[in-house]
Amino acid sequence: MLSGDGYVVRVRPRLAELSAAQALGLCIAARTHGAGLIDLTNRANVQIRGVTEAAWPDLIDDLTALGLIDRDIDTETRRNIVTAPHWAEGDDTHRLSTELIARLAEFPELPPKMGFAIDAGAGPVLQDVPSDFRIERGTDRRLILRPEGRETGLTLTPGAEIDALIRLCYWFIASGGAQAGRMARHEAPLPDWAQDLQPPAPARAPLTPGPHALGMVQGCAFGQVRAEDLAAAITASGTVALRITPWRALLMLGADPGPQPGLIADPLAPELTTDACPGAPFCPQASVETRALARALAPRVQGRLHVSGCAKGCARPGPADVVITGENGAYGMARVARAGDPMTQTGLSTDDLLAHFGAR
Repeated sequence: MLSGDGYVVRVRPRLAELSAAQALGLCIAARTHGAGLIDLTNRANVQIRGVTEAAWPDLIDDLTALGLIDRDIDTETRRNIVTAPHWAEGDDTHRLSTELIARLAEFPELPPKMGFAIDAGAGPVLQDVPSDFRIERGTDRRLILRPEGRETGLTLTPGAEIDALIRLCYWFIASGGAQAGRMARHEAPLPDWAQDLQPPAPARAPLTPGPHALGMVQGCAFGQVRAEDLAAAITASGTVALRITPWRALLMLGADPGPQPGLIADPLAPELTTDACPGAPFCPQASVETRALARALAPRVQGRLHVSGCAKGCARPGPADVVITGENGAYGMARVARAGDPMTQTGLSTDDLLAHFGAR
């Protein structure tokens, strides 16, 4: 994907995990072939920013050698899976994610952005993460397969969960789902064989920075970390593996507790809950700077703040309590609105906004 600072190259870690060697190799690759910046996405992927066209082939070779991308482009494209990061080896989340990866070739061809969430712990944690089909725990403690946009899911037979997922994907295609593009937009009734339905178990809270039974959770401001800082934190903390989360945080397995330079150990840090895209000059659609402004305003804003470089609103598709949107080098502002909604105030400068919120 081309951005204002070069290509953005996405890596989809299997089971949301990178070994320490893979993570350090990723950091070296980001510094060698890119701008030295690593993004965490809301689907628990990582992205290397600032890759030039000339550097791209060498980067792909390095990522392939690290085992981070598939040599087969079809498999890489299909492996659009979000895995809940709390898994332990042999549990349902680990078992089902592993089986799903092994059986991707059995699925029909789906629209390119469609994906799966394997969230089979005691209660769902990925309920707000974009997905089309979710395997999660039901209210009676059995696993369910829940299509996005439906309040209930099909009760699954132990050992045949991925069989049911494959079958439901073929139903999606046969019932016209490809035209809808995503499961949430597909209004066809579920097939007759998928009628043993139940709601998901009560949701659990996502991971936030702080000590964890598996190590230490560290946050990344606006979902981005310098490769140099991440490599230093892995080495200094004794991390043996990284789990990538969709919440701007890294679960550092085996890590010593405590803060690390360039990462966030405070669960209340506003950089973890304020939405701001990379902005100018990093995105060609953006005409304004975003993250420095968001960092200055976040402590002063009541509720959720979204600073968007343009009307697309990539960092937050939904409404925010305060939204600030760039247009032709200036800012607009509205309350309880999306980035693309009409702004109630327009033509604002950085100084105007800082003064408005008392941040000067």
